Amino acid sequence: MRLRSAILGVLVVVGALTTASTGSASTGSASTGLASTGAPPSATGGSGPYSAGYETTFRLSNHTIYRPDTLPAGIKLPIVAWGNGACRADGTWFENILTEWASHGFLVIANGRPGGSGSTDSDMLVDAIDWAIAENSRFGSKYRGRIDTTKIAVMGQSCGGIETYEVAADPRLTTTVLWNSGLLNDSQNYLLQRLRVPIAYFIGGPDDIAYPNAMDDWQRLPAGLPAFMGNLDVGHYGTFAEPNGGEFGRVGGHWLKWHLKGDQASRAQFVGTDCGLCRTEWDVMRKNLG
Repeated sequence: MRLRSAILGVLVVVGALTTASTGSASTGSASTGLASTGAPPSATGGSGPYSAGYETTFRLSNHTIYRPDTLPAGIKLPIVAWGNGACRADGTWFENILTEWASHGFLVIANGRPGGSGSTDSDMLVDAIDWAIAENSRFGSKYRGRIDTTKIAVMGQSCGGIETYEVAADPRLTTTVLWNSGLLNDSQNYLLQRLRVPIAYFIGGPDDIAYPNAMDDWQRLPAGLPAFMGNLDVGHYGTFAEPNGGEFGRVGGHWLKWHLKGDQASRAQFVGTDCGLCRTEWDVMRKNLG
């Protein structure tokens, strides 16, 4: 039996948190994060080789687009579509971690406008992918020929993870990732059978309200599906409020670099008897990763 009412309660609490956000595509911008006390850390442009920020466009008006401030020459950016916790339509609520990933050469598109309000749905993840693919071929687009439309990840935190499940059957996807998330009730289990590409779960340990749901999903994954489960004892709010998204930002970046860029050093964080995460505070489980 899944903890539907408990998780829905957390989603309401998360949705009630208030944060401030400003930003631009060409400069580092003030962070939001999920911490409810203390001054939020500032987004520095990420730790990767390409200082990153965010922008908006009328062609995708209900989203926030994170990218390197200067599009790198000779590099095509894989696509990462992101669903926010609480299905909240604020594209800068997870600014720290999304900026971090963009700084490593990814085009990261979050549901919601900067500082936006209201709710999102899984169709917005598909809209983000559709827009990026169209921009890669649109005459006059600064992204023309600069996006790797063959490498696409969909990710989401908490309620955004449920949105991720809902679009996971999209044949264009390369990987799916859930953060602090799992299905809310057993009537949704059919979504697990639609999974078709490698999946990762990054969960906040037993104190994470989504922990039992994620572990239940893990037991129900389709046979043969490559899957990774990592638990770090940080609870439901993870390390998103830390500079560059903290440990979640670091590990998520490795997963993206492995699956969307073929980076073998990043692969070693997850694969092998002496994997990088196996030697840390992460509690690791794996299926069919090779």
